[in-house]
Amino acid sequence: MADQIAPDFCPTTSNGTPMLGLGTWENDDPEQCAESVRNALERGYRHIDTAQAYGNEDAVGEGLANADVDREEVFLATKIWIDNLGYEDVKETARESMDRLGVDYLDMLYVHWPAGEYDPEETLSAFAELYDEGLIENVGVSNFMAEDLETAIDVCDAPIAANQVELHPLLPQEDLREACESYDVDVVAYSPLARGQVFNHDGLEEVASRHGVSEAQVSLAWLREKGIVAIPKATGEDHIEDNWESLLVELDRSDIDTIDAIDEVSREVDPDFAPWN
Repeated sequence: MADQIAPDFCPTTSNGTPMLGLGTWENDDPEQCAESVRNALERGYRHIDTAQAYGNEDAVGEGLANADVDREEVFLATKIWIDNLGYEDVKETARESMDRLGVDYLDMLYVHWPAGEYDPEETLSAFAELYDEGLIENVGVSNFMAEDLETAIDVCDAPIAANQVELHPLLPQEDLREACESYDVDVVAYSPLARGQVFNHDGLEEVASRHGVSEAQVSLAWLREKGIVAIPKATGEDHIEDNWESLLVELDRSDIDTIDAIDEVSREVDPDFAPWN
């Protein structure tokens, strides 16, 4: 069924970000990572997300090069790690990331965390320069709380296009979503399947059973209904296809209400340096 879904069936945000992408966190076997990216792109995905800290930019670039898809059709994102957020380091390591990826521009470049060497004015001035030079199409931030986002918007001379955060039915982040909406900043959900926890929840199982689909597809469809971009990690062809088929899942009001009523909270990514700690 998935091969019947054309790439342009995937909606995009007002900022032009495809709302379903492939995440590559912990996809650190080079051969497997390259094959996952190639397979996803040829399946129809047009949004690939990586990061310096993942150690797989070379493999992602190989997958991109091997896919029978033009570079200009792909929304490619990476993130600057917290050790590289000084002004000169941002400019230098962004170019190094592009070299590893085998591209001459990025569709999105994120501040990975507001931690380590991050200084709003210094860091974001370097991002704005890369934006002005045409090396990055969009400036993004990741793991920013509402106050961090407000500061970034105030000091950055380029628009902040997205905030990438952990978000799923067990961590809906309503207040942060409201803040992002008020600033016209896309919300991009990493770990959108709660690292597998969505497969163990009665409410999601109930909705999935009603539609005859997987809990993963339900979770991704719920995010899309909320206007949230999702970048689930998938390595095998079956998972890549299952996630892609979530584009065919249409949830009704009762489905949304069932998922919204989940009161269990589970945060899967919680390092000591996170801004909420």
